Amino acid sequence: MTILIIWLVAFCLIAYFVYQRWNSGVSEGLDKVLPDFLKSHGDNRYLWVITLAVLGATTLVQPVEMLLVVILLALIGWAIMALTKWAGNKTHH
Repeated sequence: MTILIIWLVAFCLIAYFVYQRWNSGVSEGLDKVLPDFLKSHGDNRYLWVITLAVLGATTLVQPVEMLLVVILLALIGWAIMALTKWAGNKTHH
């Protein structure tokens, strides 16, 4: 129950501060990091505020699990890239 309360407090605080600073840097910073098809261009404020708040609160409460998820996603992405490169080389011959 304590972890849930900490998560809720962290979620509310992160959501509040991201929402307050959306026009003064968060939107531009997010657009620099994301690929073109995910860029917000100032739109979808509420979606990105909730997304960043969930990720931030979860990272604060369970950092090891988040690190393991990031490592797992990176390995899956690397494997997919390697397979597509290998398949692309096979189709040109």
